Amino acid sequence: MNIGSLFAQGDWVTKGVALLLLAMSVSSWVVILWKASLLHRARADVKRSTAAFWQAGSLGDAKSKVAAFDRSVLVSPLINAIKDEAIGTLAAAGDKSQQLTRVLRDALHQVLQKLQFGQVLLATVGSTAPFVGLLGTVWGIYHALIGISSAGQITIDKISGPVGESLIMTAAGLAVAIPAVLAYNVLGRSIGRIEADLEGFARDLRELLTHAKL
Repeated sequence: MNIGSLFAQGDWVTKGVALLLLAMSVSSWVVILWKASLLHRARADVKRSTAAFWQAGSLGDAKSKVAAFDRSVLVSPLINAIKDEAIGTLAAAGDKSQQLTRVLRDALHQVLQKLQFGQVLLATVGSTAPFVGLLGTVWGIYHALIGISSAGQITIDKISGPVGESLIMTAAGLAVAIPAVLAYNVLGRSIGRIEADLEGFARDLRELLTHAKL
């Protein structure tokens, strides 16, 4: 018996667990493929965008050059944030360095949220899918034992079949969780490297605008 026949013969709990595992698997793989593509593009975009910025002759020229390379829109928000003004409000209080720190920090947080999107889902799937599968196994074994006991004579052959079929749910839970955990760790390291590059660029940009007249 495979998981398809187990699903067809199971009750609403078994079917619910199987559908939940399927939904978790599909959602995690969608996030994995999307984030892998995004981060692969983002690594190149950040490198080329920051290089284009420092090679520009002026701030206005830098914005146009960065926009041409920043397909993932990770560097441009940092540059565009420095033009925000709040004359006559508390946001304009303090010296230029403090104002730049505030606007760059807010822009950086928004960019990092984009990079981190989907990581919570992968962590949730990786940590809960084995237990969801185990729930299906325990429930299946419970009903299998009830059916065997009501049948009268109990033999190893009658027990091993239904119990083995129920263990499919545990295997399914692990099959869903393992890719999510591996992807969470691999993608997390890639995100960390990109975050470090963006944070370094934001610090350099603040220092440049604090001490230079552009």
